Amino acid sequence: MLTLYHAPRSRSTRVIWLLEEMGAKYDLKHVSIKRPDGSGGPDKANPHPDKKVPALVHDGMLVTETTAICLYLTDLYPDTGLGPRNGDKHRGAYLTWLAYYAGVIEPVVTIDFAGMSANPVFSRLWGNRHDMDDRILGALKASPFILGAHFTAIDVLIASMAQWNRDLLVDDPVVDEYLKRVGERPALQRAAAKDRLPR
Repeated sequence: MLTLYHAPRSRSTRVIWLLEEMGAKYDLKHVSIKRPDGSGGPDKANPHPDKKVPALVHDGMLVTETTAICLYLTDLYPDTGLGPRNGDKHRGAYLTWLAYYAGVIEPVVTIDFAGMSANPVFSRLWGNRHDMDDRILGALKASPFILGAHFTAIDVLIASMAQWNRDLLVDDPVVDEYLKRVGERPALQRAAAKDRLPR
């Protein structure tokens, strides 16, 4: 049994999307988290060690951090094609993009959003927004999705950034077409319907 601990309009929303793409059976548990405006707070029911989301529990095993959850789920459901299997020629690129998302995209976007991108230490450690934009745009100019012809969990990560704030991805028609393409996916519509507190 899969249980996803979720807070609406947070990073866990993209995991709902991935689970819906997989057609997986899962239980959704709503928890509170500390919000940027100061509202909310830690929830004792949340198994995440830092009381953040997403947190995924599978048969008693806890997995946290979005990219780790993406890798775990795509390995758990290899027949969905949402993550290349070991031995697939795209596996290396898939792992690279997962690590690049966590290790570069998230820090660069956060630093840029906070208005601290001019700091030379940050640029030296993670690069800059221009380089990040070029890498994503280069992938999308070469193919309809980040890894090529097929939609994967990497697209869930990249596209979900723009669903939260369009300015997080480069302003380019190629990106607009990509976001339109992924925005029409039925699994995303189902996920959006679940991304709120039950009445």
